[in-house]
Amino acid sequence: MLNPSPRKTPRGLLLGATAALVIGGASFHSAFAPSPALALSQSQTVNPASFADVVERVRGAVVSVKVKVAEPRLVSNNDDGMPGVEPGDPLERFFRQFGQGQNGAPGAPGQRQRGPRTGQAQGSGFIISGDGYVVTNNHVVENATDVSLTLDDGRTVAASIVGTDKKTDLALLKIKDGGTWPHVDFAGASPRVGEWVVAIGNPFGLGGTVTAGIVSARGRDIGSGPYDDFLQIDAPVNRGNSGGPTFNGAGEVVGVNTAIYSPSGGSVGIGFAIPAEVARTVVASLRENGSVSRGWMGVQIQPVTPEIAESLALKSQKGALVAEAQANTPAAAAGLRSGDVIVAVNGDRVDGPRDLSRRIAGLGPEKKVEIAYLRDGVEKTVTVRLGTLPAEQRASNDRERPTQPERGALTGFGLTLAPAGGGKEGVVIADIDPEGAAAQKGLRKGDVILDAAGKAVSRPSDVRAAIDAAKKDGRKSVLLRVRSAEGVRYVALATTASAG
Repeated sequence: MLNPSPRKTPRGLLLGATAALVIGGASFHSAFAPSPALALSQSQTVNPASFADVVERVRGAVVSVKVKVAEPRLVSNNDDGMPGVEPGDPLERFFRQFGQGQNGAPGAPGQRQRGPRTGQAQGSGFIISGDGYVVTNNHVVENATDVSLTLDDGRTVAASIVGTDKKTDLALLKIKDGGTWPHVDFAGASPRVGEWVVAIGNPFGLGGTVTAGIVSARGRDIGSGPYDDFLQIDAPVNRGNSGGPTFNGAGEVVGVNTAIYSPSGGSVGIGFAIPAEVARTVVASLRENGSVSRGWMGVQIQPVTPEIAESLALKSQKGALVAEAQANTPAAAAGLRSGDVIVAVNGDRVDGPRDLSRRIAGLGPEKKVEIAYLRDGVEKTVTVRLGTLPAEQRASNDRERPTQPERGALTGFGLTLAPAGGGKEGVVIADIDPEGAAAQKGLRKGDVILDAAGKAVSRPSDVRAAIDAAKKDGRKSVLLRVRSAEGVRYVALATTASAG
């Protein structure tokens, strides 16, 4: 029996049995009418000394999810005692660090076996309607050939997958048997920081387990994707809690447990849950369509750093800087272009790129939105008709290479530049000092500088001239628009370094 393997992301975030993917929302009306079925009334409160009443009311709706998979994440051990992962797989470093063996047991030796074999993954879930719809995480049922649910009373029932959404790591199941099932509702309001919450799930396959804590923070960005907006809770959750609910004191679901921050693989009291408002809209769409469609403008955006704000003479760092408006997209059709700073959507001010991404995604396709943006220090507005977010957004892996021998050195920045050549735009970074000022800003060999200080460049001397002009004007930094394998972005280089 195989538990989903945890993945390690920046800062020790473990994903897998408690995994987090991209958060996003879509504007859909919930198909699930509010019901007091298993929830306490709003007027009732829970004594922090005991959660027995709320647990008794809701635990019947919490299920253990067991999944048979044709290609489980852990299939065998390598010769060095690690589970069967390919060399270079992100899991390889995790298992080397923590000594996890087959089935997640520390150091379990075994023979390396090639090819897939049938295994079993486990997670948690909860019933949200009387006719048997169940919410869990996408990764719990990914690659499933068979799904069964173990109820609180010990019965096991079969379930089918209605739909999944990788971007939010949510999935909707349906109990195959008829009947009326105990169920819980999503909360209508977000919990406050410091509010008591209760998590129920299936950690390590033990079955219904209850833990309690408080909401530690809201709006957490854990670096998993452009829509991050997690609740942080300190109610202990572990591997196998994935997809399980977090309840408020009224017995309403405020979050879907998804990730833990852990240097050791176990709970250290920092867990993350998908907020109920996100889960509600995604689940309603899955029930109606089997998938989720999100709004899309077609822009690459980035934060406004202090250096960028100074370079563009902005009074605030609020908003999202457009690094590129992609061709043949709603943004390009509306006239948005690189260098614009989007500051509001439909009159509501935008804090930053993630805030903008969540709002646009949540509005849904075909919606007309009013976008306020700054261009050359002047605020303007434009109406954009949103498209549908493509299923996959891939950054080009092609690197531009110099095709002309002409080079220019900016020794103060640790850069050697050359024309892109071959009719291609920009100036390519032909060489870079890994300890130089440019490298410290994330520039790499092969990146292409498209423009400097708002002007297109085609020769190294154009970049040098832009730096000299910015320094002469008293600017502390010069803004470069750069294309790399990951896309297009802006980089602010301090003019205090010598151009060489």
